[in-house]
Amino acid sequence: MTGRSSFLIVANRLPVDRTVEPDGTASWRRSPGGLVTAIAPVMQRRDGAWLGWSGAPDEDFKPFDQDGMNLIPIPLSSQEVELYYEGFSNATLWPLYHDVVAPPVFERRMWECYREVNERFAQAAADAAEQGAVVWVQDYQLQLVPAMLRELRPDLRIGFFLHIPFPPDELFWRLPWRKELVEGLLGADLVGFQRPGGAANFMRLCRRLLGLSYKGSEVYSEDRVIKAQAFPISVDFGELDSLVREPAIVARAKEIRAELGDPEHVLLGVDRLDYTKGIGQRLEAFGELLDEGRLSPGEAVFVQIATPSRERVDEYRRLRDDIELQVGRINGEHSTLGLQPIQYFHQSYGRRELAALYLAADVMVVTPLRDGMNLVAKEYVSCHHDLRGSLVLSEFAGAADELRASWLVNPYDVEGLKRTMLTAMRATPHDIARRMRTMRRRVSTYDVDRWASEFLTALESPA
Repeated sequence: MTGRSSFLIVANRLPVDRTVEPDGTASWRRSPGGLVTAIAPVMQRRDGAWLGWSGAPDEDFKPFDQDGMNLIPIPLSSQEVELYYEGFSNATLWPLYHDVVAPPVFERRMWECYREVNERFAQAAADAAEQGAVVWVQDYQLQLVPAMLRELRPDLRIGFFLHIPFPPDELFWRLPWRKELVEGLLGADLVGFQRPGGAANFMRLCRRLLGLSYKGSEVYSEDRVIKAQAFPISVDFGELDSLVREPAIVARAKEIRAELGDPEHVLLGVDRLDYTKGIGQRLEAFGELLDEGRLSPGEAVFVQIATPSRERVDEYRRLRDDIELQVGRINGEHSTLGLQPIQYFHQSYGRRELAALYLAADVMVVTPLRDGMNLVAKEYVSCHHDLRGSLVLSEFAGAADELRASWLVNPYDVEGLKRTMLTAMRATPHDIARRMRTMRRRVSTYDVDRWASEFLTALESPA
């Protein structure tokens, strides 16, 4: 990459993963995930650049091009990964922003490292942006970057989008560095949230913490106006809809059901292995339905995919042990020869296999205790042009605002979860089709391209 760019994405990670072959040959491939899918086409149209960490500690790569994107790696040391990423980002901010499902850790060393890494990202963005460029900063790991970048480059148009929930002020107030984080976000021209409640929480904090006034979606800070709005992220509906129409995917979906013993109901959970996802609650509900004889082992199979996540963090290691113990107990009590009621996979799956799983599943169980959006729910809907499939969805996922035709549930209420799962399994084809048609209309209209377009239009419009 040479010169400066008029459009920059600043994110914790680059949109590519480094792979090393057995012979030692290294290459880059595009990462899976909604953010990359959403922004990559915009970057390619605008000849933009993406700044982020490569994912490899203690390695410093030169800028390079991949898939039509200019990529600028930001180096992180092993200690910075421990303190900034695993520490302040994921042991402090993540649990705090997710309603303290796990207790946050407040440690000064972590905060200092977080601030230093944010300074490095801000400086790199300042160096890479041409005069008057648009810079779009992504997510909770980089909340100090907007103000730092504005200090360095007041000519830039700066947007920030938070992909996780933004907590109410009584939770945020616990944070020793609450003022610095809010001031960091106020460096942006536009701060985007998944839900209107997140924007409202932020504006109330601006008033309570800094004495700033606000009206509608605008916060007034000295001589600047900062907009705070909700932009619910979505998925590439067209890509998924096309994928599940391919004969190979349709055949694979049938094969999956056959491999599971052709049960009457296939239930599916697809999550990162994270304590916010409510995996334990849904398995508890399913296990109790078996205990009570309201489901028989041959009648229903629950497929739970738990993608490995943050495996060096103690909380996540304990969670994995707990979930695997729970699965083992339920299967030990209810399995018959050759038939297990829970099929548990602690591994990652490619896009095509996931699409086939979505298509094969009769009931998708998405029960986070707190989630900014949860794109799995929208992916499942996108994969059911056949108008089959029931979505059981937590009220505490951002997707619940849009997918009101799902079977909504409080995941803390195990009895309610049991009733809802049974209702979704035993609903009439007419009711299932009606609900799925309504949800597909929403997801097809508000797809990921529209999300990116609406955010950037709001960012680039005059204040």
